[in-house]
Amino acid sequence: RKGNCHDNAVAESFFHSLKIEWVRNRTYKNIEEAKQSIFKYIELFYNRQRLHSTNGYQAPFAFEACRAA
Repeated sequence: RKGNCHDNAVAESFFHSLKIEWVRNRTYKNIEEAKQSIFKYIELFYNRQRLHSTNGYQAPFAFEACRAA
């Protein structure tokens, strides 16, 4: 199909959150430090603690656990 304006909405929303909530006003000594910091954001905060409106204001980890049970 031809391009749909909603195709990138999820990715754009994630990267906006990453920039505003985590990367903004931080400086990294090198690329490895940046990679580790972003990994922590995704794995420890975004997926386990941050509430998502599309999941009924649950973190993805908790939402998936409820669905699997």
